[in-house]
Amino acid sequence: MADEAVADRPAEPAAPKAKDARSPEPPPRGGARGDDNAKDAPDAPGSSDASDPADAEAAEREKERERAADRFKDRTRDPLAEEQGEEEPTDAAAATRARRSGQKLLASGRDLIGFDRSDVGRLHIGDINIGLDARRSGLSMRDGPVPEEELLRIRRTHIEPEGYVRLRRALEARRLLVLGGAPGTGRASTALALLEEVTRDGEGGQNSERVRRADPEGGVRGLATQVMGGEGGHPRGTGYLLEPALDRPGTLPPDGMDLDQLASALAEQGSYAVVVVSVGSAANPLLAGRYGAICPPAPTRELVAVRLRQRLEEEHGDPARDGGGGRTRDAHQGGDRTRDGGQDQDRSQDRRPDDDGSLSRLLERAAELREDPEVTEAVGLDDLRPAEAELFASLLAGHLLGSVGREELLSGCRGLAAVQAYEWFAGVDRALAAPPPGDGRAPVRSGTAALFHPVAFRIALAVLGGASHSAVSAAAHLLTWELSVQSDPDSTPARPLFCDDPESDLALSRARPADGAVDVAGAEVTGRLIFYRGAALPAAVLAELWDRHFPVRAPVVRWLRLLADDPRPQVSMRAAVAAGELSVRDFEHGYAELVRPLAEAPSPRRRVFAATALDQAAGHASHRRAVRKVVEDWSRHGTPALRWTAAMALGYGRSADSMGDTLDALARIGVRDDGEQLAVASLNVVRLLTLPECATVLRRLTDWTGHRGEEYQDLALVSIVRLALTDVDEVLDDEPGTPLGDRGDWPLLLALAATRPELTGKLADLFWTALNTARSRDVAVDALETLLRSASRKDGRAWTREGLAALLPALIAEEQDRRRLDWLLRRMMRDQDRPLAEERARALWRLAVPARQRRSEEEESHG
Repeated sequence: MADEAVADRPAEPAAPKAKDARSPEPPPRGGARGDDNAKDAPDAPGSSDASDPADAEAAEREKERERAADRFKDRTRDPLAEEQGEEEPTDAAAATRARRSGQKLLASGRDLIGFDRSDVGRLHIGDINIGLDARRSGLSMRDGPVPEEELLRIRRTHIEPEGYVRLRRALEARRLLVLGGAPGTGRASTALALLEEVTRDGEGGQNSERVRRADPEGGVRGLATQVMGGEGGHPRGTGYLLEPALDRPGTLPPDGMDLDQLASALAEQGSYAVVVVSVGSAANPLLAGRYGAICPPAPTRELVAVRLRQRLEEEHGDPARDGGGGRTRDAHQGGDRTRDGGQDQDRSQDRRPDDDGSLSRLLERAAELREDPEVTEAVGLDDLRPAEAELFASLLAGHLLGSVGREELLSGCRGLAAVQAYEWFAGVDRALAAPPPGDGRAPVRSGTAALFHPVAFRIALAVLGGASHSAVSAAAHLLTWELSVQSDPDSTPARPLFCDDPESDLALSRARPADGAVDVAGAEVTGRLIFYRGAALPAAVLAELWDRHFPVRAPVVRWLRLLADDPRPQVSMRAAVAAGELSVRDFEHGYAELVRPLAEAPSPRRRVFAATALDQAAGHASHRRAVRKVVEDWSRHGTPALRWTAAMALGYGRSADSMGDTLDALARIGVRDDGEQLAVASLNVVRLLTLPECATVLRRLTDWTGHRGEEYQDLALVSIVRLALTDVDEVLDDEPGTPLGDRGDWPLLLALAATRPELTGKLADLFWTALNTARSRDVAVDALETLLRSASRKDGRAWTREGLAALLPALIAEEQDRRRLDWLLRRMMRDQDRPLAEERARALWRLAVPARQRRSEEEESHG
C-alpha cells in the first residue's frame, strides 16, 4: 500500500489459497520450500493442461484442504464454552480475577494453622492465662448480685464506646434499655458500666448488691414479675442485667407490652434494667422500639493502649490506684468526667512513671512493637474486641519484659483469629437437643434455619469474601438449607422471607461492606462487596470448620458442588480456591469428595473447579508432590474428562516438576486421539506464556512446528493463533502494576512483543508460520486483522500501537508478506460492517514497512 491515493485503484485479488494442506511440516521462515511446501505458497501456479483425472485429483485435494482448514478452525474454539455455544464465549477474564481475589484473601501465611486448640477457650502462653470465650450463653449465667470487686474493675478499666453518654441518658430517662450488639464486643461490660453508674448516684448507692444479674430463663416477663412483687428482698434503686436466650428454637421474643410493663415496675421501685441481646432477626423488633439502642464496640487503639499500660504497670511495680473513682466519657465532646465526691479528676494523673522514666520507655517500645508489620500481620484482625485486646496487650507486655519470646508472641497473635472461629462454631446446635416449648400436643415448627443462618453466613463469607454482598447472602441461604436438612432431616427448614437484616449479618460475622467492581457479562459494574474485618478470619474459619467439626463436611461438600455450577465466576472460582484450601487440610477427603468427582464431570465448569482446587493445593509445598502425581497419572492414563482437567491444572504452571515436564504433559494430552483435546491443551500452552519461562514455551512451540507428526504441528499452530486472539487479563494472574498487568485488554501476542523485546523475533517467526501454512492461514489472517484493528480505540486513543510497532516490522519482512498485508488492509477498508478508515490503514502500513524500506521499493518501481 503506497502513500498515493488508493481509493480509485482496482482492488487487488484476494490472496490465493494453497492446493494442499497435508504438508509434512509448515514452511520454514525465509528458507527454501520443498515440492510439498510449494503447494502452500499463495501464488502457486495451477496446471492448465491437466487431464480429467488430474483435475479430479486436484479437486479432491482442494476439498481435503478445506476440510483440514475447517478442522483447524474448530480446534481454535474456546474449550470452556461447550455448554454455552460457540456464539457466547466464557468470561475468562472475570474468572481469572475472581481466582486471584480468592487466593489473596486466603494467602495470609497461615498454612495449616498450628495454634493449639486443645483448650482454645483459654490461652496459655508463658505465664499468661486469659479467658477468651465470649460465647457466654444467657442459660449459663446465674441469677445473683454482681460482686463489688467486679464493679470496681469495670469502673477502672472499661473503655466507653462512642455515644456512651447518650446511652446513659436514655437509661436514666426510661429506666429500661435494650442494648444490642454482637457477642464479644463488650456489650455486657458496657451494660454493667451503665448500671454501676446510675445506681451509684441513685437510691441504691449505699447498697453493696445494687447491681444484679437476672435469671435468663424467666426473661423479660419473669423480671417484671420479680420487680413488681419485690421478690428476693431487692432494695429500691437496684440495677438489673438480663441476657435472655432468644436463640433457642421456638423461643418468642418479648413484645412492646412486656417491655412497657417492666419499665413501669422499674420506675415504681426506682430501679434500672439493661436487657442485652444479640443483633439479628429475633432481636430486631426490640432494638427498633423506643427502648432499643445499638452498642458500638470500644475503639481498638484506645482499648489496647489502656490494657497495655495496665499490664506494664502491674508487672513494673507501679499499679494505679484511684480509690474507686470511675469515669464516663462522651466521645463526641472529648471530655473526661469522674464522680468521686463531686470532684473532677483525670485518671491519667494516677499513672506515675518510675523516677528513672523506664516505664515511659517501655510504653514507647510497646507502641513501636504494636505497629510492627510482622505483628500486625500475625494478628490479622482490623479491630480487637475487649478480651482480644487484653490478650494482645499481655503478649506485648510479656515480650517487652522478657517473659514471652518473639515466636511465642507471633503464635499468640495468630491465635486470636483461631479463637474467634472456635467461638463462632462451638456448640451452635446444642440448643436443638433441648425439648422445644409447647403443650406437648401441637408440634413446634423447626427453627434450625434461623439457628444456622449466622453460621452459614460466616462460612459463605470465608469462601466468597470479596464477592458481592448479594452473592454471599444467597450462598449463605443455600448452605443454611443444607445444614438444616443435615441436622433435622425429618423437618422442612422454615425461614421467614422478610426477616433478613444485612446489618446484623455484618455485625455477627465481623464483616465490612465496600464499594467495588463486579464482573457482569464481561463488563465491570459498581457493586456492594463484602469482606471480613481481618485477613486472618477466612483461613481461621475454614480451618476450624474442617478440623473440628467432621459432621458438617457432608453438607458443606454438597454446597460447594452447587457453587461449582454457578455461572458467575466470582462465585465458582472463589469456591474452587476455598475447596483447594480445605483439601490441603485433609487431602484424602478433599480428593475423594470434591476434586475427583468434579474432575470427571461432563460440565467444563465443574472440571475447571477441580483443576483450580488442585492448583491451590499445589501452592502448598506440603501437597505439591501429591498433586503432581495425580496430574501426571491423569495426563497419561486418565479418561478424556480427567485429561481435560489435567490440562487446565497444568496451565497454572505448578502441577509439574518443570516447565519442560508441563509442556510434555500438555503435548501428550493434545496429540492423543487425533487431537480430540487439542483445543484445551493449546489454551493452557498460551496460559504458560504469561510466566517467566515464556522463552522456554516459545522454543517448544518452534520445535513442534518442525515435528514430523501433524498433531504436534497443529498443537503449535493452534497455540500461535490462540496467542493472538487471547487478551492478557484472560490468562494473567498478576495484579495491575506489572508490565503485562497494565495491558490487560491487549492481545497477549502484542503485549509480549511490547514488554519482552528479546522475544519479538520468535513471536514473529511463529505467527509467520501460521500465516503461511495452508490449514491455519484463514484463521491466522483473521487473527492478524483483529490485531490490526486493535491499534486504536474507537475514540481514536492509542491502544496496542506500541505492540504492533514492535511486531509488524519483524512479521512483514518479505515481498510476499507485504503483498498479503496490502491485500488485508484493502479488505478491511472495504468491509461494509466495519470499514477501516484510509488514514488508519496508511498508519498501519507505515508501522509495518519502515520508511527506508518504502523509499527503496519506490525507487525500484520508478527505475
